[in-house]
Amino acid sequence: MTSTLRILCVVAAAATWSYALPGATKGSAENGAAKAATCVACHGANGNSVNAEWPSLAGQNAAYTTKQLKMYHAGMRTGDPKNANSALMPPMATPLSDQDIEDIAAYYSLQTPTGGEADPALWEAGAKLYRGGDRARSIPACAACHGPLGSGNPAAGYPALRAQQVNYTLRQLNDFRVQQRYTRNDKGASNGGDNATIMQTIADRLSPEDIRALASYIQGMR
Repeated sequence: MTSTLRILCVVAAAATWSYALPGATKGSAENGAAKAATCVACHGANGNSVNAEWPSLAGQNAAYTTKQLKMYHAGMRTGDPKNANSALMPPMATPLSDQDIEDIAAYYSLQTPTGGEADPALWEAGAKLYRGGDRARSIPACAACHGPLGSGNPAAGYPALRAQQVNYTLRQLNDFRVQQRYTRNDKGASNGGDNATIMQTIADRLSPEDIRALASYIQGMR
């Protein structure tokens, strides 16, 4: 990892610490189960999506889900404007109160991701990059932020990745690469914050083959 990325990781962890703790403690999973009923159509029963274009939410840490829903609510996360699925979340998140968001996030954090199978032709390359990165290209190991088992780091605001479906991961990495997952502020910087800057930097260094291999490996993680 380059010194720049090391600094970015430290800054991001410090910046998200005060946010992550409230996001992880205020929600009621019991109340969230009822409030998540409208989420089932896209994200599946218990947060395991049956549509590869939509993310699985099962097992995602509450701090990360809370932050993303609040960003959708505030119009700060838009995704790929050419993808119709990206337009679905803002109107779904807009009516939610802060407490609704906290409860839904708490509910999904306790669900178990089922995942899928990794492509036999790709998973080894994906595992190598996920676990060890590529020093020659200044690509850090994904495990450094997202954990060796893909369970994420709630305190630092890093999401769980394990068992996420290939198509969704492909789209998110490509959206990070072209800097269109989040809107931009009046200074031209991403409204996704320091973590988004880290991901944009890393994704820009990934080849299409790298992205496919990583997405396949992540789908097979348990």
